[in-house]
Amino acid sequence: MALTLPRPHRFDVCVAAGGLLGGLLLLGLDLASRRAQEPIVLWEGPWPIVVPLAVMAGCELLRRTRPRVGLLTGVVALTLDTMTQGSLVTVLMFTDLVYAAVVYGPPASARRIPWITGLLTVAGTVVPLAVWRVSQALLLGVVIGIVAFGPAATGWIVRDHRDAAEAARLRAGQTALLAEMDRSQAVVAERARMARELHDMVANHLSAIAIHSTAALSLDDPDTSRQALGVIRENSVEGLAEMRRLIGLLRDAGGDLEPTAAPTLDGLGALVAGARTNGLDVTLDASHGDGLPAPVELAAYRIVQESLTNALKHACPGRVTVTLAQRDGTLAIDVRSPYGDRDGPLAPGSGAGLIGMRERAALLDGTFEAGPEESADGKVWAVRATLPATENPQSSRGVPE
Repeated sequence: MALTLPRPHRFDVCVAAGGLLGGLLLLGLDLASRRAQEPIVLWEGPWPIVVPLAVMAGCELLRRTRPRVGLLTGVVALTLDTMTQGSLVTVLMFTDLVYAAVVYGPPASARRIPWITGLLTVAGTVVPLAVWRVSQALLLGVVIGIVAFGPAATGWIVRDHRDAAEAARLRAGQTALLAEMDRSQAVVAERARMARELHDMVANHLSAIAIHSTAALSLDDPDTSRQALGVIRENSVEGLAEMRRLIGLLRDAGGDLEPTAAPTLDGLGALVAGARTNGLDVTLDASHGDGLPAPVELAAYRIVQESLTNALKHACPGRVTVTLAQRDGTLAIDVRSPYGDRDGPLAPGSGAGLIGMRERAALLDGTFEAGPEESADGKVWAVRATLPATENPQSSRGVPE
């Protein structure tokens, strides 16, 4: 299987072509780096210079795609160049190969090359000085430092800055991704919050309207129809007020859409009175203290409201009891309604009420349970919830106002 080399970068092609043409220009002008009389020169004349020059130009084509291969081949070409009269362009291209091997090579090579070139520089300074014992011997170490260690150190600095910039870019991308995830979760939580609010505010009034409108249409009794229409009008007005409050929460407060105060446990009496108007036999026993957090009061109010709505739609005739008691740092809610078999609910429902009550309790680190059970008065449907009576970290992360 033939070995296929990757296509060289366009810039590398330009560097290789420019180096080769520059070297040939110096060769044409007879500008060699060394005199023919120097002992190190083994091959005199201009043409032996072309071989290492051409090889070094070919190595420049590999400066990004195969930087280690290019550098090792360049070392061989530089060694051959030292045996000729030499070309300055060949040396310059070698320094670029050292730089490229550190910048574009594997991390292991990028770490090792500066150390190796640094040791060669030190050795090239100390050994000739110890052997020849003349100050001119220091120039050999300077040359090695300029040709090898300088480009390697520069490449390491450039690579370090490039890696730092890439790491910063990745961190910025991760931060943006986390921010987008937080935003999406916030949107989902806000939609769930508004869904609970919309259901709890509207379901009670619309259920009463549906039940009493059905009674008004099915009974040919003017007094009953007038009473049902009165209840329908009252629930319509209250439902409209609740909707206006929700719209005020969704829009900027101001003008005639300024949101009204959220319901509190002080409004349980009016809530129970409305349930009695709708035909429920409700008793209320609320022995809670003052100073409950606003999210706890709102959640408790909505749980009682939704329980009465479910009793209106599903419960058999009988008494509905609502009990609230504050003890041991918690607010206990207990709503019981007669349970029995029916052909169907008096008003249609989606089943989202139980889900909303359970979510409200969970957001406050409370507990919730609902289901049929036996009691002294027969089978009842019991709704129980326990909410913390003090502020907690969860109350500020998703409990509606």
